[in-house]
Amino acid sequence: MNRFHHSAASGTASILTAAFRSAGIGVASGAAVVAYGHCVELNRFHVREETLQVLPAGAPSLRVLHISDMHMIPGQRRKTEFMHSLADLNPDLVINTGDNLSHLDGLAPLLTALDPLLEFPGVYVPGSNCYFAPMLKNPARYLWKHTGDEKRDERAPDVLPFAQMHQAFDDHGWVGLINRARSLRVQGIRLDFSGVDDPHLGYDSHPGFPPPDGAREEPSLRIGVMHAPYMRTIRRFVDDGAELMMAGHTHGGQICLPGGRAIVSNCDLDPSRAKGISYDEGVPLEVTAGLGTSRYAAVRLFCPPEAVLLHLTARPA
Repeated sequence: MNRFHHSAASGTASILTAAFRSAGIGVASGAAVVAYGHCVELNRFHVREETLQVLPAGAPSLRVLHISDMHMIPGQRRKTEFMHSLADLNPDLVINTGDNLSHLDGLAPLLTALDPLLEFPGVYVPGSNCYFAPMLKNPARYLWKHTGDEKRDERAPDVLPFAQMHQAFDDHGWVGLINRARSLRVQGIRLDFSGVDDPHLGYDSHPGFPPPDGAREEPSLRIGVMHAPYMRTIRRFVDDGAELMMAGHTHGGQICLPGGRAIVSNCDLDPSRAKGISYDEGVPLEVTAGLGTSRYAAVRLFCPPEAVLLHLTARPA
């Protein structure tokens, strides 16, 4: 009887020891994954290139650089160096879809990182992290819910220097599309833009597209620009006659399954569309995974940061 009790106790101890060892391995593995996501993948910057046949037949090709979600904080040397290198792509136009800051002192580092790109024609829209500093919250909460219906915590009144940032953009000739419609002529092509303030905050109000120029016929393209790709915003752009739409916000899912499969989009866009090109009624939507993350969730997994170079070419005759 005593031998039985001793054997049972030994067996139980062995099971518990194995369980603790397994738990230890799990914790160690989890820590290794987090370390990889923070120290390696967070800085594995790259350029994704896409080609879209959206320009009128016979129009010359355009090179459009899409950047988003920089979430700049002081001291991000590798991100700054990568953004400087983007000027070597010699884009015809830069489109910035917001969430530029992640720190109250992030404006100077942002303008330093953007300096070479501000010499190119550009347009911009803001995101929530252009207006308000991020708060320390459970960084994994977005894995089970999107946060678009969350109200900003009034206990956190840290307002980012968005007015100074927008003025700096304007001073360099970039065009703000904050609930505004504007036209630019780039390489002889009229680009008609319709842009909205951040849909994630509910600040969006659609201005439609600029009316056609009745004085002359010219190649043109209508582009809808938003920070967060909510379905109501996408559908409104399509209804207004957009021929191309561009957005950021999703971080490509940020923490993805192997192969880059997003689990969430942090809005009501299907996670399968959180990065890359997809279509609504035949209209392409280009969503970038962006260049940064909130400073309180500084990790990426199977989803490295990116800028996107779009090669816009003419439709077949």
